[in-house]
Amino acid sequence: MRLLSVNVGHARAVAYTDQPQGLTGIDKQPVDGAVRVAAPGPKGAGGSGLAGDTVCDRRHHGGDDQAVYAVAREDLDDWERELTRPLANGVFGENLTTEGVDVSGALVGERWRVGSEVVLEVSSGRIPCYTFQGHMGERRWVRRFTQKGASGAYLRVIEPGEIRAGDPVEIVHRPDHDVTVALLFRAITTERELQPRLLAAGEALHPEVRRWALEYVAKHGG
Repeated sequence: MRLLSVNVGHARAVAYTDQPQGLTGIDKQPVDGAVRVAAPGPKGAGGSGLAGDTVCDRRHHGGDDQAVYAVAREDLDDWERELTRPLANGVFGENLTTEGVDVSGALVGERWRVGSEVVLEVSSGRIPCYTFQGHMGERRWVRRFTQKGASGAYLRVIEPGEIRAGDPVEIVHRPDHDVTVALLFRAITTERELQPRLLAAGEALHPEVRRWALEYVAKHGG
């Protein structure tokens, strides 16, 4: 298991975002050399966990619980076959493109050591938006991405440091529950009756997802 690339994006103006300034940093590109990774601060105030990476829409992206976004190269390869076009590392707006890591199958609260210094913790999955759809240029992209269910994973920074392409990825902790990123994604998109199961992930669960699950239980039981 290793990093194939570390990807960062810079703000640029596009026609397909609802940001007031019309800017997005979704177009991530692989970088050479080491990149500093650290917790960016609370959502709304903090942006990306990677130095040099821009988060324009801080209403929905960035902050400590969504500091880093990872996508498996294997999932990109699967989409390449379906879309019949090449997909470069970083095209989904991911900071980390991995090889040999079951990203969407990772458990919430699972911890990865990346390189010799950095430890990251899985917090949730990525909910697709229309900026993502515009960036991809594919019709019905939000629906198609949601139906496939391979969302990639948001991660917190537990131990900061530097990472670079080629670094090994090691799972150093797996919690004792069955709440995977894929299960979480289904629970907050297409199968909301699964939301009570998410609470088994405890404090590792993204705070917003935890709130949604508690609200569901209060309304419907579980």
